[in-house]
Amino acid sequence: MIRLVLVHLAAELKKLLRVPGFLVPTLVFPSMFFLLFAAPYLETWQAANQTAASFMTFAFFTVVFFQFGVGLAQDRANPWDTYVRTLPLAPWVLPTAFVLTGLLFAFLAAGVVAAVAAVSTPLKPEAANLPALLAALVLGAVPMGLLGVALGQQVSPKAALPIANLVYLLLSFLGGLWMPPEAMPDWARVFSPWLPTRYWAEVVWASAWDRPWPASALLGLAAYGLLFGFLAAWTWRRGR
Repeated sequence: MIRLVLVHLAAELKKLLRVPGFLVPTLVFPSMFFLLFAAPYLETWQAANQTAASFMTFAFFTVVFFQFGVGLAQDRANPWDTYVRTLPLAPWVLPTAFVLTGLLFAFLAAGVVAAVAAVSTPLKPEAANLPALLAALVLGAVPMGLLGVALGQQVSPKAALPIANLVYLLLSFLGGLWMPPEAMPDWARVFSPWLPTRYWAEVVWASAWDRPWPASALLGLAAYGLLFGFLAAWTWRRGR
């Protein structure tokens, strides 16, 4: 079964690598956004660590949400995907390959942000807890990936991209992934503390400063994980 997962993982990677329009923006956009609009204003390592961690989260969010949302919606309209689902495979083989593909590209996109931050800001990687940071990125990706699955199963392939863009941009901005909460407009501060991306950011920021993960943020991510998991399971059953 592991061999089958690797075979489907290789097929997913080849499919994405053949679409430069997906690959290049996914890997480059978050780091370019960071370099143009954040890096010039970071004068201390504390600010650099937090902001780089925020944009690594943004990069992770970009890949996971669009891969599991828009990608899934487009696959539903693909005859090849319909055929693959009829093959005699264990039910966890295809989802596992799909998730591993998303995580691989998400780590690549986050790594590009980290590399850009290292050469353009006073970043201090030794002040961060890197294993905790990587774990925090994956932890927060779970509820956001489930939200993407719910979206990808519910909307049409044509509607998936504009709807995903709207949700993605709002959650990124209001969650504090582009600017620290204290720099947000007053109206945004009202919504920000209750959003899944803000809970995700708080866990990542704690790792960037080598501090314990806040319990409130973990509870918030768990609650959103349950909610989005229920929505994903419900839309998945409706789509079968």
